[in-house]
Amino acid sequence: MAGKALACVATALLLSPVFIAADDGDDLTAQQLADQAKDNLLDAKSVHLKLTDRSTDTRTSTTQPTSMDLALDQHGNCVGSMEMGARGGSVEIVKQGDEVWMKPDADFWKAQVPGGQGDAVAELFKNRYIHGSTGDAMLKGMADTCDLTSFQKEVAGDEGGATALTKGDETTVGGTKVIPLKGTEDGKQEVLYVTSDAPHRLVKATQHGGGTDLTLTFTDYDEPVPTATPAADESVDVGKLQEELQNT
Repeated sequence: MAGKALACVATALLLSPVFIAADDGDDLTAQQLADQAKDNLLDAKSVHLKLTDRSTDTRTSTTQPTSMDLALDQHGNCVGSMEMGARGGSVEIVKQGDEVWMKPDADFWKAQVPGGQGDAVAELFKNRYIHGSTGDAMLKGMADTCDLTSFQKEVAGDEGGATALTKGDETTVGGTKVIPLKGTEDGKQEVLYVTSDAPHRLVKATQHGGGTDLTLTFTDYDEPVPTATPAADESVDVGKLQEELQNT
């Protein structure tokens, strides 16, 4: 579901990671800064990722997120939310290891379940989480999106790459001093905002042009992901949803 957005990040983070010990971003080339930012993202135990996607195709799709706010770690824990395009609704997500809870709103159910079934399902599961495992077909898409290890593998395995990067003037993003690294990929303008001071980390990535308008931010590297899970009386087993879809 969010594969397109994650792939854009993997493309923006360049290849050939190289570690160079340095404390000042001004002493490094644009490529060296990008390489260190990629290394540090791959090494992160956890991260808070926010997506804003106003691309033409995304805005008209009910299955692609126009916004995503996820805190996730390498242990399979995740908490956050997504909002879909074209009145596709929104969904809250909680994941602890192999267990998944998702709470869609009424618009999400209506967009994802065809015909009058969507209204019936939305009413039946109103304000409740659907609970199951990462192995459940109905939850797998959400579970895969909410997985830091999978995301890191995608970044590590990316075989694309932008043209040569150039360094811009130091600026700030969210109060953090960063150096913008600018490049072009398939006619799209990409900018990586990497912290000026070591460890050099990716704070923000943007991609614009050709109908694409994508922004991702990364904060809270290595900070714990909240561990609270929905109460039993707020949850319904995914099997109940499967039964409802068969009987409606």
